[in-house]
Amino acid sequence: MTDTTDREILVTRLFDAPRELAWQAMTDPKHVVQWWGPRGFTTTIQEMDVRPGGVWTHVMHGPDGANYPNHSVFQEVMYPERLVFANGGHREGGGLEVNFISTWTFEAVDDKTLVTIHMVFPTAAQRDMVVKEYGALEGAKQTLERLAEHLPTMGFDERHIVIERIVDAPPALVFQCWTDPKHMACWWGPHSFTNPVCELDVRIGGTWRIVMRGPDGTDYPCGGVYREIVPAERLVFTNIATDAAGQPILEGLTTVTFAAMNGKTKMTVSTGATALVCYARAYLEGMEMGWTQSLERLDAEVARLR
Repeated sequence: MTDTTDREILVTRLFDAPRELAWQAMTDPKHVVQWWGPRGFTTTIQEMDVRPGGVWTHVMHGPDGANYPNHSVFQEVMYPERLVFANGGHREGGGLEVNFISTWTFEAVDDKTLVTIHMVFPTAAQRDMVVKEYGALEGAKQTLERLAEHLPTMGFDERHIVIERIVDAPPALVFQCWTDPKHMACWWGPHSFTNPVCELDVRIGGTWRIVMRGPDGTDYPCGGVYREIVPAERLVFTNIATDAAGQPILEGLTTVTFAAMNGKTKMTVSTGATALVCYARAYLEGMEMGWTQSLERLDAEVARLR
């Protein structure tokens, strides 16, 4: 491995927040503009497409009125652990172009998050120049200070997760377990939950409705509308959780893809939700665990059918 010590900037900070929240703060433009840059700076984002190959363009506005346009391309996006992007920027009016690869890692430490920024420049001279001329090292530290101040204001109003799983069955069978109510009723929901109601009208514009029942007897109604259906390949549907009176408390969108892989299926679940009432934030905190347990139950149902 190439030693980059003489041409890198490395900054770390421990945040009193779960890493999913820190990830959201770094990848949602409405949050990024609240803390990005050293103290006294503001940021305007033209585009932020957080996916491999996606573009992030923004302008940082210094307290002296100077503008710093930046253009980044995301190279790696691994929720909620790692972001890598190539950045190019300069100061308007003749400033030197600055290029570097920035890697952000988010490490869970109990209920906190250790964020590490690792910037690697093409040469040691360019690294030294941005530290001396632009105050890059101190600027990175102040940026993380501002992030620490912003995180407590966020809460889990929104959350998005992506789960990939290899299922030991062909896509057609896995897809059937998502679209046949007698099978979906057997696996939907966390461990120890049952589904006394499972109604699926699997067509574009059709609705689905499930009532999950917890081990304590509490019912959790949910449902939505099918947006896209490609048999054995792709399923897209809205997801809405309601209270006992039928009022929405969470809403979002779920996309499931099924890819054949040597007789098995690579299944990817991309799902997001927005809390519509304050107490629904607690559901967002448990969203990843709930989906993980559901998919473990899906594995068992597929195995039973094979």
